[in-house]
Amino acid sequence: MLNPNTAHTTVAPPLSRARRWAALSVLTASLLVITMDMTILNIALPEMAAELHPTSDQQLWIIDVYSLVLAGLLVSFAAIADRWGRKRMLLLGYTIFGAASLLVLFATNAESVIAIRAILGVGGAMIMPITLSLIRVIFTDARERATALAIWAAVSGLGAAFGPLIGGVLLEHFSWHAAFLVNVPLMLVGVVAGILILPESRVAHTGRWDFIAAALSLVGMTLLVWAIKTFGKEASLLVPEAIVAFVAGAALLAWFVARCLRSASPLLDLSLFRNRVFSAGAIAALGSTFSMIAALLLIAQWLQLVDGASPVEAGIRLFPLAITGAIASLVAPSLARRIGARAVLAGGLGFAGVGMLIIGLQPGTVTTLTVIVALCFVGAGTGSLAIASAMIMHGSPEEKAGNAGAIEETSYELGAVLGVAILGSVSALLYRAEFIASGALQGLDRTLAHQAEESLGAAVSIAGELRLPELAEQAGIAFTHSMQATGIAGGIVMFAVAVAVFVMTPRGTDVSAASH
Repeated sequence: MLNPNTAHTTVAPPLSRARRWAALSVLTASLLVITMDMTILNIALPEMAAELHPTSDQQLWIIDVYSLVLAGLLVSFAAIADRWGRKRMLLLGYTIFGAASLLVLFATNAESVIAIRAILGVGGAMIMPITLSLIRVIFTDARERATALAIWAAVSGLGAAFGPLIGGVLLEHFSWHAAFLVNVPLMLVGVVAGILILPESRVAHTGRWDFIAAALSLVGMTLLVWAIKTFGKEASLLVPEAIVAFVAGAALLAWFVARCLRSASPLLDLSLFRNRVFSAGAIAALGSTFSMIAALLLIAQWLQLVDGASPVEAGIRLFPLAITGAIASLVAPSLARRIGARAVLAGGLGFAGVGMLIIGLQPGTVTTLTVIVALCFVGAGTGSLAIASAMIMHGSPEEKAGNAGAIEETSYELGAVLGVAILGSVSALLYRAEFIASGALQGLDRTLAHQAEESLGAAVSIAGELRLPELAEQAGIAFTHSMQATGIAGGIVMFAVAVAVFVMTPRGTDVSAASH
């Protein structure tokens, strides 16, 4: 008789080699679309804003609502997929993502775009953790699984770089709607291919569904992420509504953790963190995105607003990051078999830290060449995160693949939010302080001066309208210095994460060992 509290994964009989890799193609292609969608909007936003005239708050919601919804639903959807079926959840996510993208044809105001972005977040939350959990159950051989996860990581990096490039090309020929509509045929292909190729997988005897824990994770994560974003945007911790949201979110998540630890069938199995290999992989995911996301966003702005690159040119100049990252992701598993997973992951993170310091410590004027060299270092180093994914999946039982996938994606999301909020805020404060001290704003209308202080984009736009090239020059100098300071801070944090990962990972850890 089976213990009702013991989980067992039920999956179709082992797939042939050809079908396993075909399934990986479907899963990574859908991931490519999701990661592209995260960055393509950055290119489409100026044209969208010119047509829809959103307020500043609405523009922020257009950007933020996707990650808010995604972060809040990751845990619940991963748990539902374990019970209902991971393939079903993935195909439903594809359908929702494609349908929401199609709705942009009817978007006539900022509110409708915000609603569409929220629905995209629902679809994304169904897709992202499920791709990982299906890879875990499809590839039963640990060596094959490590290679599959390396490809998954490489495609994720390529998607982030393809977004601005494809966005720039689309906007040269079509309206901003194309940034959404490009998802529709891709998701349609994903649904058809998923039905034909992917196996179904679910966990039997998962125990009762904990509605209270699901509500706690949804509301707690949403409040916490919103509060952190608000602190970052206001560049202050003294925002009353954000303080209330942060305290409430933290309290709800603490209740969620306590409830999961006490439950015989928890919504999220936090006991996974008792495994040092699993914990090291999660720390690498969270710490690396915290360290570099803010700096990479600043670099994308610097390329266009200071270096003078067009959107397409900026996408091309960011491409070395993706190419070196993809190559490193594919090389990482074989290198880990030779010198160990611990050395590859910690060493890669340290290598990425060097890249960030190259930008921060560049003497004199920062050049495009310096940025490209630094991006190559960062890409080559973060390619080692393929090993972090393998460690997370290797450090979790097969029946907990959904939990492991949700934790990894939550680590990446939370790291990105924290990094943009904290390091991005530091950068904004430094930019504002140096720009004001330069005296370039003296004699400027107070309203315009305030706008120029808030962002480099506004400063450049105002300088162009008023024909004040010195204003744009001083804003560019202040922004460059703030970007360099963010690079130094991010590099130091990346080194700290590398040390933590090296210390936590047991000596001799082999993610290509026999599957357990």
